[in-house]
Amino acid sequence: TVKDLRDKIEFWFMDKLKIYLGDLTYNTIAVSTEALPINIGYIASYCKKRFGLKVEITLFKYHEELEEAILESPPDILGLSNYCWCQNLSQEMFKVFSEKNPNGLRIWGGPNFPLDIPSQTKFFKDFRYFDIYVPIDGEIGFSNIVEKSLTVNDTNIRNTVLKDSIDGCVVRNLDGKLLYTFDSTRIKNLDEIPSPYLTGLLDKFFDDKLVPMLQTNRGCPFSCSFCTDGRDAVNQVNRFSKVRVKEEMDYIATHVKKNVHSLFISDLNFGMIPGDIETCNVITDIQKKYGGYPLKILSTTGKNKKEQVIESIKSLHGSLALSMSVQSLDENVLKNIKRDNISADQMLALAPTIKESNLDTTAEIIVGLPGETYDSHLDTIRKLIDAKLDDVIIYTCMLLPGSEMATPEEQSKWKFQTKYRILPMDYAKLHSGKNICETEKVVVGSKDLSFDDYVALRMIAFTLWMTNRGLLYSALLKFLRELQVDVAGLFFQMVERRDDAPEVIKNVYESFKQATIDELYDSPEEILAKIQDDKFYQDIISEKTALNVIRYHHAVVLSKCMDEWTSYALTTARDLIQENGILNKKTEQQFSDIENYCKGRSHNPLGKDRMLTNPEFVFHYDIGKWLADSTDTLLLENCKMNKSIIEKFVLTDEQFHLINDNINFFGSSAVGYTKALKLVPSHMFWRKPISKVGGSTQINDHTEWLEYTQLV
Repeated sequence: TVKDLRDKIEFWFMDKLKIYLGDLTYNTIAVSTEALPINIGYIASYCKKRFGLKVEITLFKYHEELEEAILESPPDILGLSNYCWCQNLSQEMFKVFSEKNPNGLRIWGGPNFPLDIPSQTKFFKDFRYFDIYVPIDGEIGFSNIVEKSLTVNDTNIRNTVLKDSIDGCVVRNLDGKLLYTFDSTRIKNLDEIPSPYLTGLLDKFFDDKLVPMLQTNRGCPFSCSFCTDGRDAVNQVNRFSKVRVKEEMDYIATHVKKNVHSLFISDLNFGMIPGDIETCNVITDIQKKYGGYPLKILSTTGKNKKEQVIESIKSLHGSLALSMSVQSLDENVLKNIKRDNISADQMLALAPTIKESNLDTTAEIIVGLPGETYDSHLDTIRKLIDAKLDDVIIYTCMLLPGSEMATPEEQSKWKFQTKYRILPMDYAKLHSGKNICETEKVVVGSKDLSFDDYVALRMIAFTLWMTNRGLLYSALLKFLRELQVDVAGLFFQMVERRDDAPEVIKNVYESFKQATIDELYDSPEEILAKIQDDKFYQDIISEKTALNVIRYHHAVVLSKCMDEWTSYALTTARDLIQENGILNKKTEQQFSDIENYCKGRSHNPLGKDRMLTNPEFVFHYDIGKWLADSTDTLLLENCKMNKSIIEKFVLTDEQFHLINDNINFFGSSAVGYTKALKLVPSHMFWRKPISKVGGSTQINDHTEWLEYTQLV
């Protein structure tokens, strides 16, 4: 039409506002933050809706591409997201931009921003190379900046825009004074934000490096003091429509690369919010329609209403684990972190229901919380182990800007001992030749916890990570419970008796302990100065330091000494049985079958020859039948077979290709392995038992018939 032609002519000749938006990741060893940048996609799509052809927006994920684009053709506005994993990198990009276009606007936004005004003032002083901060839900605040910029008639946007305050923003004016507005208006009907997927804005990020991210709602009803989402400003939960979510999931599934098997869901309480059941049903339909994608879903499930959460996610057939984010089970600690409105007892009471629903369960706890002691932390671990959760993950407490716990008052109140760490994989050499990295502030002691206690608890955390994960040692742990042997004691004793471990395992423990101590620094300035030393930087590149200590040592064990780790765990368990006075002829034979089952399951999970090394053992008990009894009423002695059988332990083609795809995705270095293993469901590492029965081959594990189809 004439109007279409006129619009096109106007588009080509109009003076558009040029905007670059970046949600940056490091990419030195492998992609460190692999989530597709949906956050800046939302901001871009909202701006395009408001301003149409008046703006020209380009999105960036990789800092190298952004730096090159700034140097070649700087924009009028550079907007970057601010998280703990990209803060220093963003500042360096702002510096580059300031040199190329000193009249351009530099906008920062995201949760990594202090709550109290004195700390905010210090933040602006410490980070000089930006003009405006957008602290909450960026669409409105950023579009208000764009709206004001569009009224400027000369090339010096900064001179005009920074004169006055802007709704939803903290502005640093040209004199360095901070101009505040406290308008925290959020978009309630999230469908007002056009989908960055359905509009094609994110198409270029469907590469062989990034994992798609879905968001179905925003906000969190809880007020946890250690979390940046515990603020009153984001307590209201707002949703996208069901139709929108369905269309986006279909779009993602038809665009994702074949070597990408995972999906992030950024919701803070997935499964708990009304409508989440429908979302799970949509994902299930997508899995059926598109060959199983997503195979693994990474999300944080709801902290309350666990019955509803179970009902929501059980249709996903194990692709999403149910997370029990208890953080602590000590009543005083929960009160200290404003988490006493979350029922941990209710979570644990639902453990049998969870098992009946065939859901994997993950419990998360934090070392170093206010009021937590060594003994209370061990007590939390013991209770979670007794609840038979599949995976207990222990994190070090981070003091996140934007959380209440990071305020000066809280740090002083609890006498936190703090140190700084280099974030694993978050380092790079920039175009200028400068070395850069990210740091995090962590709690390694308090008035209630010594540093030695902290190190000891980290050793236990690693042991749990290795030995209490899903299917791997399920037979051993169930057998200990059947004999009424303290299961948590197994993990504690593995740490206590590590000097008696095989030499290779003793070395792993010593390496882990030393790395836990060596990764700590007194200040971020110390780290940023040290990384300028090219020898130190090369040590980082060579994976001698700046590692995720638990995940790195996990990868080391899986790739180099898994058989020895299993033997050590079994030896420790046998000693505990003997010390309890219940090792006799019958339990000895039962333990022998358990021992062989665990050895077969865990053998050579990552070796290049893993498809060829298939161990065989003789069994007298039907271990698969016994494990399949989720009620724990069937005793192992009642599963003795009339005739012993030989079982071979194998990996399926599906397991082999899934692990290989993820290793190829991130690289075969130790750090690459740590990232790759994160995206592989834990049960996919371990071998399947096969026996010959009546001349035919079958999986002898009653819970894995579906997976067996991959073998035949």
